[in-house]
Amino acid sequence: MPAWEYVTTPLLIHNTTAILNNWGSDGWELVQIVAGPEGGLVAYLKREKQDNA
Repeated sequence: MPAWEYVTTPLLIHNTTAILNNWGSDGWELVQIVAGPEGGLVAYLKREKQDNA
């Protein structure tokens, strides 16, 4: 079974595509976008953990 790692990042409304493409190029998959606690948007991303062996 795969193991996952997760990250959250704020999304700047004028640069959302570039931010998500940058994370995607590093293997991160968008899971969800939610409203942040202080306004704005927060993206939740995941990717499969890589073996360090």
